Amino acid sequence: MIGKVQRLPLREVWRHEALDFTTWLQENIDVVGDAVNVSFTEAEREQSAGDFSVDLVARDSSGDPVVIENQLEKSNHDHLGKLLTYLVAFEAKTGIWIVSEPRPEHVSAITWLNESSSASFYLLKVEAIKIADSPPAPLLTLVVGPSEEGREVGKKKKELAEQDAVLLRFWAQLLDKAQEKTLLHADVPPKRGNWLIVSTGAPGLTYGYVVLKDDARVELYIDHIAGVTENKAIFDALAAEREAIEAAFGGSLDWQRRDNATISKIQKYIGVGGYADESKWETVQEALIEAMIRLDKALRPYLSKLQH
Repeated sequence: MIGKVQRLPLREVWRHEALDFTTWLQENIDVVGDAVNVSFTEAEREQSAGDFSVDLVARDSSGDPVVIENQLEKSNHDHLGKLLTYLVAFEAKTGIWIVSEPRPEHVSAITWLNESSSASFYLLKVEAIKIADSPPAPLLTLVVGPSEEGREVGKKKKELAEQDAVLLRFWAQLLDKAQEKTLLHADVPPKRGNWLIVSTGAPGLTYGYVVLKDDARVELYIDHIAGVTENKAIFDALAAEREAIEAAFGGSLDWQRRDNATISKIQKYIGVGGYADESKWETVQEALIEAMIRLDKALRPYLSKLQH
């Protein structure tokens, strides 16, 4: 015969959070260790952290402190704040938060902390269960914890954030220079990301700057709302004037019809570098602006005809 698991109200098992539940955790710290796959050598209650007292401070097998904050209720901002405060106060690298019901926003917060910091955070759900007439038993379930995948995600996010900050400066400098040479960029703000869009004034047609680590280009981006048929018709109309357009541009262009894609492009790589080497930014920016002015001059007469 297989018994049926019954879930019990937590307050029937541990009536008082600090006096009963925290005491039980201290005496059964191995149960917490099993849930997070960490070995603890000891656990002490109500350790002082400034004007506050942390529920439990344990020691892992290396002797490093582990802060444990628990509550017999839904997770809340107050306890999350305490966990972070205690972690700093005890110079701990591991924080464990045990709750009866983890809110989605706190699951996300713990996930973010694991991605964004060098500390390890665990969020556990506590339940009380019994089978038939058995004594109540704890059930600790790991909701979210640290992982190598999470660390890699956090590392990648940090790298992207740093890259975005660099590109924001790159575009701001380029736009400052461009304002002195052309009206094409009026009211165009700097942005994060590898590309910057400049309006042509024609529907579905935009100029674009694209900067990579070691290269950069300017392009006409053809993506009309009418879809692929209209895009290819626009491209073909311009391609029919390729010789005259390239003569006006002063060099060859890369014509990308992209038969299997929705969009089409006409572009020019400048070949003097990208954003990786800041000492070359001025040269790259000047080359991009000059190429964009020439591209607009070469295409403008034909784009005007396409609007009619």
